[in-house]
Amino acid sequence: MKKIYILFALILICLTPLFAGRYAGDFMMIGSGVRALGMGGAFASLADDGSGIYWNPAGLSFLTDSEVSAMHCFLYNNLASYDHITYAQPLPNDVTICLNVTRLTVSDIPHFDEKYLIGTNVDQRINNSLYHLPGVPDSKFSSYDDLYQFAFSKKIHYDANMGWLFFAVPFDFGFGGTVKLIKRSIWDRTGTGTGLDIGFKAKTDLAVIFDWEELGDLHFGVNFQDIGGTDITWDTPSKISDEVLFNTKTGLAVVQPLPKLKSVVTLAYDYDYVYGGTNHFGVDWEYDKKGNLRLGYYDNSFSAGATIKLYGVMLDYALITNPVGISNRLGLRVRF
Repeated sequence: MKKIYILFALILICLTPLFAGRYAGDFMMIGSGVRALGMGGAFASLADDGSGIYWNPAGLSFLTDSEVSAMHCFLYNNLASYDHITYAQPLPNDVTICLNVTRLTVSDIPHFDEKYLIGTNVDQRINNSLYHLPGVPDSKFSSYDDLYQFAFSKKIHYDANMGWLFFAVPFDFGFGGTVKLIKRSIWDRTGTGTGLDIGFKAKTDLAVIFDWEELGDLHFGVNFQDIGGTDITWDTPSKISDEVLFNTKTGLAVVQPLPKLKSVVTLAYDYDYVYGGTNHFGVDWEYDKKGNLRLGYYDNSFSAGATIKLYGVMLDYALITNPVGISNRLGLRVRF
């Protein structure tokens, strides 16, 4: 069965140039951050941890502590492995910078040399058993998709004065951008490209707006991914180029404290415009700042996750379902 999956993956990888302009950047859409994926990818309006470098770089400026995070998982019935490591560093004046490295690996892809068939005809290959394909690969190789990202984010606070009869509404605005280098390798060919994401985030206090002390915060975010066009150019004689499609992520979230229950409940919604549009729904429940449970729904698939917190160390887990199969994702975040 594993050989069937390997062959299927090999066909997909080899046909990638035929789908240029549509699927070239799909490995980046797997997403980063176990917490975000456990919420079904409804994270563009929050993006307040290191994974914001993917979901919305504007949210990085809302980080108050340095953070190192990492994720590892196996995809497609253990056919591929997916890893990333991120470092986010807040700076003075509400500025945050972030670095991320992501790799998708497909290993043990069979290679059939078949040089001995050169110069033979169909009749020879049918009638002579020496020319029959044995079904045993001559060698194996791996395919790598690498993504390197650098993000810069700035937060600005503004009190909107509603007049002397009213009140000042507090707003926190985040602005951010991500520069990324993409490198894809298969057999002896390599494709490279660069891209740019630009994000915006706004946060306000519903308790002030509605004069109701128990209300929480409202978050809004938008992320323009691969703005201006991103091309991956291969080092083939034809210099074939694949286009990564432009995408817009928009999100809205409500973060509601429940002091009597020592809890915070977050409801989030995202919409991706690429490929005809995808809805993402997520809910997160935090108890006493010690742990979280979460659920998500997107594209007819479900996700769930949990976090255990201890002295600035957060262990994240997510279970993701999709048409290809179920995957388990494990992540670690450390804040200091």
